[in-house]
Amino acid sequence: MTANSLPIFSTLEPKAMAKECEILLAESRQQVAAVVADVRSPDWDNLMAPLEEIDDKIGRFWAPMSHLHSVLSGEAWREAYSNCLPLLTAYNSEMGQNRPLFDRVQAFADSGEYQALPVPRQKAVANMLRDFTLSGVALDGENARRFAAIQQRLSELSTGFSNNVLDATDGWEKIIDDANDLAGVPATVLDNLRESAKTKDLQGYRLSLDIPSYLPIMQYADNRELREEMYSAYVTRASAVGPQGGKWDNGPLMVEISQLRQEMAQLLGFAHYSDYSLASKMAESSQQVIAFLEELAAASKPVAEQDFADLSAFAAQHGVAELQAWDVAYFSEKLKEASFTLSQEALRPYFPAEKVISGLFKITGQLFDIEISALDDVDFWHKDAQCYRISRGGDVLAHFYLDLYARSNKRGGAWMANARGRRVLADGDIQQPVAFLVCNFSPPTSDRPSLLTHNEVTTLFHEFGHGLHHMLTKIDCLSVSGISGVAWDAVELPSQFLENWCWEKSAIPDISAHYQSGEPLPTDMLEKLLAAKNFQSGMQMLRQIEFSLFDFKLHMQSAIGDEADIDSVLNAVRDQVAVFQPPSFNRFQNSFSHIFAGGYAAGYYSYKWAEVLSADAFSLFEELGVMNVDVGEKFRAEILERGGSEDAAVLFKNFRGRAPANDALLRHSGIAIAKGA
Repeated sequence: MTANSLPIFSTLEPKAMAKECEILLAESRQQVAAVVADVRSPDWDNLMAPLEEIDDKIGRFWAPMSHLHSVLSGEAWREAYSNCLPLLTAYNSEMGQNRPLFDRVQAFADSGEYQALPVPRQKAVANMLRDFTLSGVALDGENARRFAAIQQRLSELSTGFSNNVLDATDGWEKIIDDANDLAGVPATVLDNLRESAKTKDLQGYRLSLDIPSYLPIMQYADNRELREEMYSAYVTRASAVGPQGGKWDNGPLMVEISQLRQEMAQLLGFAHYSDYSLASKMAESSQQVIAFLEELAAASKPVAEQDFADLSAFAAQHGVAELQAWDVAYFSEKLKEASFTLSQEALRPYFPAEKVISGLFKITGQLFDIEISALDDVDFWHKDAQCYRISRGGDVLAHFYLDLYARSNKRGGAWMANARGRRVLADGDIQQPVAFLVCNFSPPTSDRPSLLTHNEVTTLFHEFGHGLHHMLTKIDCLSVSGISGVAWDAVELPSQFLENWCWEKSAIPDISAHYQSGEPLPTDMLEKLLAAKNFQSGMQMLRQIEFSLFDFKLHMQSAIGDEADIDSVLNAVRDQVAVFQPPSFNRFQNSFSHIFAGGYAAGYYSYKWAEVLSADAFSLFEELGVMNVDVGEKFRAEILERGGSEDAAVLFKNFRGRAPANDALLRHSGIAIAKGA
């Protein structure tokens, strides 16, 4: 295999992974020891280049296995992942506290050789020194051992948290025989529920807690008792209450995760974990993050209160005097239909997945001067998977995989993952980046293609924005190429930025075509879609701010003793910003994988932070033309191609000509108008 060969997934044997991992890490330790023992003055070639080679080998081993654990999470891959993760965590802790290696990197940073490096390489060295500090390199004795033990335990807990959510999601189902019990649910959804039952060799309609099943029931089912039953099952997943109470309970894990993160931060001299988290982000202080979120909340709350008042009045007109949590999505959809005579389900026939994909490729092809072509002679992990090549002028730039449809043993949600990063090889060749793009859309049925809601269309654009950030990089230094080394609160900029084209009149014909007639989305439906864009925007804004404040304030706590302490943080945030309180049995936090099992601990605010950047960046296209290839080239050159090679604030200013401002986000959300701005 060459450096640019794609993985051969069918040859990966889960039972062999742990042994392969042990061998790889043993070799890596020997190679690092040789780098440290080198008596020459440190320079890029004898220090950073070999360290990059070691990291790349480990990454190329871990990426496909981690991916298969997410998309084929049966017992075999779960066991392989669980066996390898502690080995890798221990290795990373050991390297992060390798004082002789740190000293050698510091000596290089203090040398004249460092000053002569290109900016990306300087950034790579600076990031490495920062990461040494955040990994406890300055700790000695018992503190160093305790820090490593905490990291090891946190990796185990995060895996356990994620597994519990997956098991709790897969562990609930309901079979309905009588279609009358599903009155109001669109025919396309019923088809999916029927197909889901067939996959289990069952008759009737199979309801599950996967989003393609759960969300349409909450939005469209007239059966209020059914909505309550599904809501109760969904919001109590992985908790001590609800229909599966105690079976996969994440409560103790959340407490231990919170305690260990706080202890880890204090070992390094930080007041709390939120401050520790910000050491590698754009935001300068915890106070700045809180002020940012509270400013958005203050602007949004009056709009959200009016949103909820309108919803309550509408529900009352239809016989529900007091809205319950399981009514909100249902009456919101009804109110949207009444206000705009449009629903997400009515849009589905116009957005077959293949048309959306071809339109996405056309739009990004024009904006960023790339060609995207499908590959057939590739080894896949599932029949639904696809692979594509990105080229420019005949030169191959990158590859990516798509895995779009929901299925059992596949982690929920949507994400982009780094399969391989770009770097320059020892022989001068370029290793091309590869990305995994994963969603959980409704799969095609036996008589029609996969049909997407407009919300799902924006999700696909979002993940592809991440992918382009990773794949169009021109940086040849692995640790700062693509999405690597990008500040976490700026990494959502390209993804949220690309969503804007899902709302552009000029782009809609490229991404829509009725799956039967081929007709693009009619003008009247497009006008309704655009008119409904900011429907309940105040409530949506506050929902994200609620999640962000809960996450950030939780990680500012110095004493989490039990679940009640976590609940009190969440309740205080809701009292501050929410316009509707969920029922007491709601355990949203127990399945909040972003912060307890993902990379967003004390960083969920990043979505809103980056949304400010993306809205402000897109405003330049609004000024000069949404398909303006010159502006597209500038965005590609200043943002997409630069990866993490410079501070995000610098790159944004290089593109926009100034620092970011909140105005565009509020305007796009329809909130600035409500403020009188």
